[in-house]
Amino acid sequence: MRKLFYSAIIVVTIFSTISTMAQHTLTVQVNEPGAKVQSTMWGIFFEDINFAADGGVYAELVKNRSFEFLWPLMGWEVTKDDNALGEFLVINRGDENPNNPRFLRLTCKTDSIPYGLINEGFRGMGVKKDNLYDFSIIARKHAGDVKLKIELIDTLGTVLGQTSLENFSENWTKYEAELTCNNTYPKAKLRILLEGPGSLDMDMISLFPRDTWKNRKNGLRADLVQMLADMKPGFIRFPGGCVVEGHHLDLRYQWKKTVGKLEDRKLIINRWNTEFDYRPAHDYFQSYGLGFYEYFLLAEDIGAEPVPILNCGMACQFNSAEVVPLDQLDPYIQDALDLIEFANGAPTTKWGGLRAEMGHPTPFNLKFLGIGNEQWGEQYIERYKIISEAIRKVHPEINLISGSGPWRAGELLEYLWGELKHMETDLVDEHYYCPPEWFLKNANRYDSYDRKCPKVFAGEFAAHGKEEENPTSRNTWYSAMCEAAYMTGLERNADVVYMASYAPLFANVEAWQWRPDLIWFDNLHVMGTPNYYVQKMYSTNRGSDVVPILEKGKALIGQDSLYASATIDKSTKEVCMKLVNIQARPMKVEINLTGAELSQKKAVVQVLTSENVMDYNTIENSKKVYPVENEIDISGTKFEIKLEKESFTVLKIKYK
Repeated sequence: MRKLFYSAIIVVTIFSTISTMAQHTLTVQVNEPGAKVQSTMWGIFFEDINFAADGGVYAELVKNRSFEFLWPLMGWEVTKDDNALGEFLVINRGDENPNNPRFLRLTCKTDSIPYGLINEGFRGMGVKKDNLYDFSIIARKHAGDVKLKIELIDTLGTVLGQTSLENFSENWTKYEAELTCNNTYPKAKLRILLEGPGSLDMDMISLFPRDTWKNRKNGLRADLVQMLADMKPGFIRFPGGCVVEGHHLDLRYQWKKTVGKLEDRKLIINRWNTEFDYRPAHDYFQSYGLGFYEYFLLAEDIGAEPVPILNCGMACQFNSAEVVPLDQLDPYIQDALDLIEFANGAPTTKWGGLRAEMGHPTPFNLKFLGIGNEQWGEQYIERYKIISEAIRKVHPEINLISGSGPWRAGELLEYLWGELKHMETDLVDEHYYCPPEWFLKNANRYDSYDRKCPKVFAGEFAAHGKEEENPTSRNTWYSAMCEAAYMTGLERNADVVYMASYAPLFANVEAWQWRPDLIWFDNLHVMGTPNYYVQKMYSTNRGSDVVPILEKGKALIGQDSLYASATIDKSTKEVCMKLVNIQARPMKVEINLTGAELSQKKAVVQVLTSENVMDYNTIENSKKVYPVENEIDISGTKFEIKLEKESFTVLKIKYK
């Protein structure tokens, strides 16, 4: 793959060297709108991979807060003071509390030296000077009248902030305290010290920053969510992805276990914990603090349609290929029906009542539902048919999304399309992770798709190219530029492609399993990749209708390394052109707008480019590849612009 990649770069460079600065004349037929661009055209895909949820967008700082990891004390260690006297026990309540059976009994045996534990967080805890942090614990007094000291410390043990709790009841009770941090530190730890003598039973030990998204208590990490909101996505697909399937069905994603009280949500191992031998993540579990209610709320917050994906009675076919017999699919069907009730039902219904109890009495207005992720073969078609027909009978208003397997081409994909086009499915989810050159060569992929077939959801795609040691190195400008060129074909075929999203979305630079990814972060910072800015430029310049942009009567699909698409926005009276110049030299282009008059002789130009196509952003240099926006004067409906070398340009013009 690397040899092919470098060959492609050489070919482009040689061609550019011998080419002159060709003049292109592009005609944009403003008064000939074609396909409607769906409001859901450009969206985001969320999966709990690369520590995207726990340790990521879910702002909880404590790892293994309820001692339910496979190893109960993972993430915890005893304080180092050799003079401290104490002990601890992990107690399993079993059937008394099956969703959260374990708790910790901490005992201090002296009144002079406190005894306790330290939590390391998710690769440390990022804390900021003068910020408030909310500590909470569910606890009960077991013996003695003890005091609990809570401290944020740095790696040397210096206290960064502290608070305390006392007067504990003999019954399980939730206690809360706040502390202020006196310094910014990327790798802080939480230390809890029992000042005794006595014993305290403890569960759900938690620490959240106060400045969460929308300042919701114990909510989401604000800077990460802001990156999503800035994209103005049309939809958010959740919870994946392969986590929907599980290695086997006992570990599949079950949405009902992710709603209700936090302490009642049953933690499971994350499938990416051991998926890749070369990137093990043995401390990767799903607490479900970010559950289906939080996903729906996030979608509402950022103005995106929620697109949940449910298991279809099949585990990952690459792992166990476990399936549920066809006559035992009723629980899976009921899960789908109950989810629709949870999202859309009245507060008087069972699941709509739970939604209201959690704080959202009004419906979430769910319109889309996916059945299965990347399943294939006859076994998928059999199960999809049964589940989809059952949903249709009760909820014909819901748009159903089927899978098409993990392949971009071949017999298995063709078989699924052959079956699905005769079934009542609304969208077929296609996935492709390919070399950057594939995206250039396939910008016409949907030009020949049958217009009478189900619509396409390009649910997971990304260009996979050269990589270096730096985690973000695979997110090169070259990969993003090739995706931009490909997306002109998605936009041009908006009558076929109704939804599209890059994948995966988030990655922790210290805890990733998969790359490239759209947005990278550490404990204190977040960074958009060149690919992120391509997605954002499309999603914030969507338009309402596709219009032709032609040269000599033909669409621009790589002729002279130029790719183009155009839309108009009927509400704002704007024409928007996307222009991708793959050449390693500037390109002169004449634009001829037909069928419209300009309301002002100015245009807004956004340009994304870089000195070297192999450039990429890092946490330390987050804007090496970054869009620049300017306003330019234009002479009229016919004008000339210069496209920068190896660039993606968005051009917006007001018309009458």
